[in-house]
Amino acid sequence: MKNARALAMIGVSVVVGLGAVLTAAQWVARQTAIATSKVVVASRDLDVGTRLSPVVLQVVDWPASSVVKGGFTDPKQLDTRVLNTNILRGEPVLETKLAPVGSKGGLSAVIGEGRRAMTVKVNEVVGVAGFALPGNYVDIMVNAEDAQKKTVSKIVLEQILVLAVAQEQVVREEAKAKVVSAVTLEVTPEQAEKLDLARSIGNLSLVLRNQVDRKPAATAGARASDLLAVAAVPVAAKPEPAPVQRAKPAEPKEARKVVRAAAVIKRAPGPQVEVIRGVTRANVEASKVEASSAE
Repeated sequence: MKNARALAMIGVSVVVGLGAVLTAAQWVARQTAIATSKVVVASRDLDVGTRLSPVVLQVVDWPASSVVKGGFTDPKQLDTRVLNTNILRGEPVLETKLAPVGSKGGLSAVIGEGRRAMTVKVNEVVGVAGFALPGNYVDIMVNAEDAQKKTVSKIVLEQILVLAVAQEQVVREEAKAKVVSAVTLEVTPEQAEKLDLARSIGNLSLVLRNQVDRKPAATAGARASDLLAVAAVPVAAKPEPAPVQRAKPAEPKEARKVVRAAAVIKRAPGPQVEVIRGVTRANVEASKVEASSAE
């Protein structure tokens, strides 16, 4: 009897325990459940200018709290649309990454509104040794003659986007330098006119610049005189030589005797008389006394 009661208590305990485990599991599942929504993403890496189709797209569950605005839920909505930027595998396809409706793909889909694509011929030096890659910004410098027929190098265009090198657009796996014979740039119509004039009057060079540097360069150009100019170094004045004192020629003995005699005669006093004035006596030359009396 006692064994039956013990077995019954054990059975009840097991049932209650299983119920508690199931209840806890359901509660944890409800707490960890995340709301999701359907989003169209790229099924592989896609390059700029690619025409989309269901073959290169897939639908996945995406956390509803982090869905980016402008996404799509049906791949059919993107049929024949063209990318204007690169997209990685698993990255959502957004409206901001697509060219306008009706674009046919290729490079024309990448050109911004109101802009043009223009290709210039380059070599290893002009093309910055192949480091001017699509997506980079460059300045364009021309070497030509100015109005005074002097050679000058001057930056004529700044912050020009490189659309493609040779006949290749942005290639994701190629981040290393590649020497090409032509570079396609995105310019405005006014910049296209300047670029065409620049390449007709002189030699062009591309100057690679920092991607985030937007500060314009205010330069006057460089000329040969600027390269060869040397600051004038003041030359210390040489001290003037001290005047040389030349010895006077010796005088003859007879001349020296005459000069000495004249000096003695000049210094010799004349006849003197004693003059008494009160209690004061003084010897005065007679000639001075006569002159005083005459007055």
